[in-house]
Amino acid sequence: MDEIQRINQLRKELHEHNYRYYVLNQPTIGDQEFDFLMHELQDLEAKHPEMADPNSPTQRVGSDLNAEFRQVEHKYPMLSLANTYNEQDVADWYESVRKGLAGEDFEVCCEMKYDGLSISLTYVDGKLTQAVTRGDGVRGDDVTANVKTIRSIPLVLNGERRTDSLEFATAKDGSPVGNSTLYTLHSNFPKEFEIRGEILMPWTVFERLNKEREEAEEPLFANPRNAASGTLKSQKSSLVASRQLDAYLYYLLGEELPADGHFENLEAARSWGFKISEGMKKVKTLQEIYDFINYWDKERKNLPVATDGIVLKVNSLRQQRSLGFTAKSPRWAIAYKFKAERVCTRLNEVTYQVGRTGAITPVANMDPVQLAGTTVKRATLNNEDFIKNFDLHIGDYVYVEKGGEIIPKIVGVDIDQRPIIAQPVQFIKRCPECGTPLVRYEGEAAWYCPNDSGCPPQIKGRIEHFIARKAMNIDSLGPETIDDYYRQGLIKNVADLYTIDVQQINGDGSRTKSAQRIVNGIAASKDVPFERVVFALGIRFVGETSAKLLARHFKNIDALMAAGLEELQEIEGIGEVMAKSIITYFHDEKNIEIINRLRGYGLQMELSTKLEGQSIVISGVFTHHSRDEYKSIIEQNGGKNVGSISNKTSFILAGENMGPSKLQKAEKLGIRILSEDEFLKMIEA
Repeated sequence: MDEIQRINQLRKELHEHNYRYYVLNQPTIGDQEFDFLMHELQDLEAKHPEMADPNSPTQRVGSDLNAEFRQVEHKYPMLSLANTYNEQDVADWYESVRKGLAGEDFEVCCEMKYDGLSISLTYVDGKLTQAVTRGDGVRGDDVTANVKTIRSIPLVLNGERRTDSLEFATAKDGSPVGNSTLYTLHSNFPKEFEIRGEILMPWTVFERLNKEREEAEEPLFANPRNAASGTLKSQKSSLVASRQLDAYLYYLLGEELPADGHFENLEAARSWGFKISEGMKKVKTLQEIYDFINYWDKERKNLPVATDGIVLKVNSLRQQRSLGFTAKSPRWAIAYKFKAERVCTRLNEVTYQVGRTGAITPVANMDPVQLAGTTVKRATLNNEDFIKNFDLHIGDYVYVEKGGEIIPKIVGVDIDQRPIIAQPVQFIKRCPECGTPLVRYEGEAAWYCPNDSGCPPQIKGRIEHFIARKAMNIDSLGPETIDDYYRQGLIKNVADLYTIDVQQINGDGSRTKSAQRIVNGIAASKDVPFERVVFALGIRFVGETSAKLLARHFKNIDALMAAGLEELQEIEGIGEVMAKSIITYFHDEKNIEIINRLRGYGLQMELSTKLEGQSIVISGVFTHHSRDEYKSIIEQNGGKNVGSISNKTSFILAGENMGPSKLQKAEKLGIRILSEDEFLKMIEA
């Protein structure tokens, strides 16, 4: 491959990685590998100026824009930092700063590089007025409503004028954790300013969230950054609040800042009520920078949030302006990225787990080893292709890292240590639970056990899926209770849940209240709308979104059961594999029997048509439900949400403080206005 071909190949690869990282939040390579590819492309483009392209990945910053949010242009562009992974590059940057300042003395502010979602907060008269994501660096998403749920971000600043004596932690060996200098700080903040930082998900929240997703057999978040990003882009601020996000702020911008020093400005911001990292230090020499890096490379493992490096900034804002920017990043700052911790251990055995959908997941069982502060002895091997790509043998010495520093994963094999008698890992051919021959569907990487009605893990898994919050929402039950009922023979499928009575589960008679709560919870699930019933059935490959598509297209369970392959594939978002799975599900007599029983017990087997053909505008602030919940109720009843009033509008669902312009237009067009209570009564009727 010549250099011109390599340039085109790199551009294609980097565009794809940018899309996965910033838009999908599903990166497939690490930051270091991405940076190496970017540097290679930059070097090749420099050698071939005739290949200049304004759309090259080297000419722009990646995007995480989400069309569902209003987009706002940044007052000050949010550029990315140049990355480095070794001390020599740090030395080169330090020398370039010295030359750029013509030998003038300068200080460097060393601080933690938090691994989250970049955010820009604007304050006017001490109040938060806008929160915008980084986006493409020029424009970002307005996520103000969601950010207001993050408790570490002040809504109103501390306006009392005061003088603070700040003390910072220092390690026992004197290592530089922070400065012990005395600063005079005043809380009289500028009339308007912008402060930037990172939205983060703490490790404890991340671990709890992934545990919940694992139990629901949902894809795990790769790291807290992905989880924080996905959370902040949620359309429900209540969900954002429940995820307990955190924020650390690291840069102040504005026309009337307290000081010329970046460090001093952040200390002032701390006094205004912002959460500023105490892992900051002002230094002057290259050795002090190295000391800071080496200290935090170890100590960061004790922090409550994820970090992936150190940021070095010239402290003086005047000197920052003098040094200026390249097309992509400031010359006065650089990011030093920590290398992922890697250990080598022996692979002893590969075992196999059966999921709710019958998917078989291979698991590596290894000699216990310490990694990133915890003992690791198991790691997922994803699928058969993963095993083949690494040519894994029992007895191999494998390299293990923690994805996002939490999920162990095998990243390589030390072939030189392979025992002579080592045997290659052979993927199983039969289900480890029920012995049924496995199948692999076209386009799928996983092998499946097709015995969905007789394989115990699948049966229990489907019942657990059925009761989940996004399905039937029977929150009085849990996996352990389901396992107990299954072992007792009380339930063999989801329909059996509706035959349970208090006497059966009351044990020795001391659990009457909890037993009644369970029975009441099961009964209440009969009101769950049809689209969630479709999702709850656990049809292989049918997720929450596709269940909604199916429910809204077919309107009732009978039409869905009778659907053919072509009709299913005509629905946008329903592919051939999913369509065939749906047909297979409804051709199983056991499944039809369960559906008929559920119908008999009173579950919703058709979409409500109470609002069929009606276009509805939502306006104002509501008491009983959120705006998003009302949008969902309208859709579940066959209605259509519209954003603007016209003569085609059926009625307006109006809360408190309905916009005066909308009210005036509604009155002019003679459009009916329903209050929140009137709307709910109409739906209930």
